[in-house]
Amino acid sequence: MLQHRTVDELMTRKVVQVRPDTPFKEIVRELAENDVTAVPVVARDGRVIGVVSEADLMRKAADQPDPFGRPLVPNLEAWERAKAEGARAEELMSAPPVCARPEWNVVETARLMSVQGVKRLPVVDETDKLVGIISRADILRVFLREDAAIREEIHRDLLQRTLGLARSAVTVEVSQGQVTLNGTVEARSMIPVIERLCRSVDGVVAVHEHLAYTDDDTGGRFPAP
Repeated sequence: MLQHRTVDELMTRKVVQVRPDTPFKEIVRELAENDVTAVPVVARDGRVIGVVSEADLMRKAADQPDPFGRPLVPNLEAWERAKAEGARAEELMSAPPVCARPEWNVVETARLMSVQGVKRLPVVDETDKLVGIISRADILRVFLREDAAIREEIHRDLLQRTLGLARSAVTVEVSQGQVTLNGTVEARSMIPVIERLCRSVDGVVAVHEHLAYTDDDTGGRFPAP
């Protein structure tokens, strides 16, 4: 069985956080002293109610009057101005917060980060209480897996246990996370399946397959090699 790393395994459990009534300057201080770009806003019951990022705080600087009286270009939108005038975390935060769950895998977490354009996600349990935080750097750690561990997982869990292939049917070489497959399989339709499953293994950077087949069971659906 393939062992996908979960958010629970990768996240940081000690989280820099602020309360809804934390003042602007204290938030700036927390970001600077802890070298982070955003912090979750946590209510007294432990629930995450929002996130304050550097972008949220920058609206305050962008709304300051020009010392020479020049007009601001571009003008802030009404909602941006409301945030710029905020003085506490609950007035400055982005809400509702975009959060991850401990049981999520790397793929779905990375996709959410990409879609939302964020660098880190608070991790919450089923009651929305904060249990950790996961960053882009945490996710990228899966690519530090040893080549030998990747190779063994592909051979043992994927090719043998999942697909039922003999160990000698396909050879697997892994270098710097790049997987090279050589050998012969019985059915041509197995080749794209093998490639897709190999790509899903944590730590795999690329897959290069050079597989032959003894039976073309695709009915011509695939182009000739």
